[in-house]
Amino acid sequence: MHVLSLPTWMIHIASVLEWGVAMYLFWQYGWRRITWAMIPALGSALCAITWHFFDNDPHLDWLVTWQAGLTLVGNMALWWAAWGLLRAAEP
Repeated sequence: MHVLSLPTWMIHIASVLEWGVAMYLFWQYGWRRITWAMIPALGSALCAITWHFFDNDPHLDWLVTWQAGLTLVGNMALWWAAWGLLRAAEP
């Protein structure tokens, strides 16, 4: 049995799927910069799910470090993309 409950797994997986749908919609809308900026956060989420899937195995602790790094990079990328959208919207 995995360390996360079934409802928690459902939330984790739904969040990743929702992020993917959001990326698709941003791409379709033409906000490509936002879509590219969302990729590191998606990678971060996949690191977390993988680590939990293997019951937080200490041999996979490097995934936690990768998750933290991807979260940092993703937050900075989304800031950059949002700033670009704001600048584009200025008259």
